[in-house]
Amino acid sequence: MTPPPASTLDDDDSRPARRVGIDWPRLTLWLGLIALAGPAVWNGFAIVFFDTGGYIRRVLDGSLEAGRSVFYGLFLYASSAGWLSFWGPVLVQCAATLWLIHLCLRAHAIGPAGWPPQARAGAMALLLSALTGIAWYSSQLMPDIWMPLLVLSLWLLGFKGYTLSVRERAGVALIALFSLLSHMSGMALAIGLVTATAAARLLAPRLGWKIQPRVLPPFAIVAASLILMPLTHLALVGHAGYTPGGSFFLYGRLVQDGLAQRYLADHCPKDGSPAPYKLCALQSRMPTDANAFLWHEDSPLNDIGGWKGAEPELAALVKATILAYPGTFLTTALQATGEQLLTIGSGDGLTEWHYMTRRVFDRMLPTQQDLEFNAARQQREEISPTLFTALNRVHVPAGYLSMIGLLLVVGWGLRQGRHDLAALALFVALSLLGNAFINGALSNPHDRYQSRMIWLATLVVIMAAVAWWERRLPGNPDRIPRRAHVANVL
Repeated sequence: MTPPPASTLDDDDSRPARRVGIDWPRLTLWLGLIALAGPAVWNGFAIVFFDTGGYIRRVLDGSLEAGRSVFYGLFLYASSAGWLSFWGPVLVQCAATLWLIHLCLRAHAIGPAGWPPQARAGAMALLLSALTGIAWYSSQLMPDIWMPLLVLSLWLLGFKGYTLSVRERAGVALIALFSLLSHMSGMALAIGLVTATAAARLLAPRLGWKIQPRVLPPFAIVAASLILMPLTHLALVGHAGYTPGGSFFLYGRLVQDGLAQRYLADHCPKDGSPAPYKLCALQSRMPTDANAFLWHEDSPLNDIGGWKGAEPELAALVKATILAYPGTFLTTALQATGEQLLTIGSGDGLTEWHYMTRRVFDRMLPTQQDLEFNAARQQREEISPTLFTALNRVHVPAGYLSMIGLLLVVGWGLRQGRHDLAALALFVALSLLGNAFINGALSNPHDRYQSRMIWLATLVVIMAAVAWWERRLPGNPDRIPRRAHVANVL
């Protein structure tokens, strides 16, 4: 074989021109990931909360504590490579969030025509990070971000499983299972959402909705978590049970509403006879604020055994108080649910001192982590309330508009045959209501509880807005003439 002339091998003009440009889809995806980790990047360390130290101590102490999941503590240990770097948990949380957003967009075929899936997911993450507090949760060493991820996972498994590969279904199922094990409120929420999925399976054919709910996958995940948690606790700490603490938080709400004080005043003996409860002797010191009762050092809670010994008495008092004043309890529960539904500001508790978490990093973790932790802006008190006041000028209105938008999406989806988006909007609305009840009525309203979930509403509204816009584009077979569109809206 005769080799080609040397000039042919060396002549660059004989080869196709090589385009050098930016890979926009991949760049957009990375920008979305960076946006989700943005608060931690700016802070110089993962964002922490009061309870962060409690989750870490569950692994260090090998014990259970009220409201502090040992499973999330193990996640922090594993993803930080044995406390080597807390950028690991941040990366995992941000990646899981971005992946579920991608799967949700793909399952509903949402995104501008010609945009690759990576670009769609990255752009959505950028929008959500700008409009909501999502990044403050994906960047935080707390299980809060896993609550909305639980909702998306149950939706994908129950309504869009046929759009996922076997590996994707397994990954989504693992996220759902871990979310359930990370926080007890997730279990209560999931039971409600599985019930909603079962109702959708029964009603969808009768209503003519073009959706295909499957109850078994989400039901199996919830059932597995209910079995796995006590068995794993038995293996790890020698005690079979669920993460404790429910009676503490519910009694705290009774304190907040004044029902706890009222019951003690009505039922504690006044003639010197033996009191049925230890708190009877401490009525004069009962605070009127749930946080003061649960967390302050001078709280009477500490006199009756604290977080380790007071649960039997508080459980009995919760039951007795509710039975004594059922009407008042129901009224205050509904009020607390409504208050929680509208309490959605970002930054709740992030500007405070976090004594226990500081103590854990200073005394119990490797020196390098202590140095990095204390060098962060948050520990130097450079994350101020002023920052969140500015952010909430965007986040709070966006959250309220998104909740209203869910109702509009339901109506639009039903009229335009996008039953999948209408059902998703209803699913998210139910999750927001359920979350507000679980955390407001059964605990106490805080911004953190609802703001960690509100971005789901914003996600659905943006998805519907993109779908609406695409239906109006020329060349779309589902395009609606402008006049017809206006008539449908009106």
